[in-house]
Amino acid sequence: MKAIVYKSTGSWYSLKDEEGKFWNGRMKGVLKLDDITSTNPVAVGDRVVAEIENEDDGTAVINEILDRDNYINRQSPRHKHQHHIVAANLDQSLLIATLKEPRTSQGFIDRFLVASEMYHVPAVIAFNKSDLYKQKELEKYEQWKAMYEAIGYTVLLVSAEKQEGMEALEKILKGKTSLLSGHSGVGKSSLLNVLFPGMNRKTRDVSGWSGKGQHTTTFAEMFDLPFGGSVIDTPGMREFGLVDISKAELSHYFPEMRDRLNGCQFNNCLHMNEPGCAIKEAVRNGEIHEDRYVSYAGILDSIEEKTY
Repeated sequence: MKAIVYKSTGSWYSLKDEEGKFWNGRMKGVLKLDDITSTNPVAVGDRVVAEIENEDDGTAVINEILDRDNYINRQSPRHKHQHHIVAANLDQSLLIATLKEPRTSQGFIDRFLVASEMYHVPAVIAFNKSDLYKQKELEKYEQWKAMYEAIGYTVLLVSAEKQEGMEALEKILKGKTSLLSGHSGVGKSSLLNVLFPGMNRKTRDVSGWSGKGQHTTTFAEMFDLPFGGSVIDTPGMREFGLVDISKAELSHYFPEMRDRLNGCQFNNCLHMNEPGCAIKEAVRNGEIHEDRYVSYAGILDSIEEKTY
């Protein structure tokens, strides 16, 4: 039978077949020996072929992973030099960010956007907890909204607490498979509880002493939206570690830079100290936002080149 992976716990998988029935799936041992370098060979959103093992207790064995349309990768939280597939076969990625309790850094947002660009997944940014925002946060939101919308990203302001901005969010999610991601504590569980009435997903307060959130989701899991489409909820992330990227590639994943790369004097320009750089010229002219360039420089500095 063909099925879609709805939940992965590392050893067992929740599979939904074409009739809508759920099965507890495990992976056929030989699959683990294939050329798979990620810490999780089967990811939520994967389309698989499985064989029914025991119909009475609803178990099945995954024999094959069908080709992916796309996927999003990140650095494995436990193994710096391994990668972890966050989810597969996505229509879009939705980053839940906050400007207060906790504050999402621009560096985190830009790393997430780079990862989405790398894997050709359109990205949307939703700023949650708008009910907590004072003038300072609202001004910052307007600045970031203008900056990100100018380069083609959709930016929303929502409040799960007050259920504001939810119609716009539902419109974006409807009929699509969306990856839901963000720092711990940004209110993903609260948003899911609004999107899925009666779900009662566990929520936790932001821990006061650090201003950082606590993890409430342990494994990635997919949910079918009542109004059509599905979301894949992921564990809260402290940081988004990029993998399989070189310094020379990075500017290709900044849309406002990608359009200007041909103007650089050197093909291998890193846009730092090289003469005749079209990117630095665009920053000076205000065509590329200075904050995005600073973010680019920070990510560039963090990339460890592989040595062979």
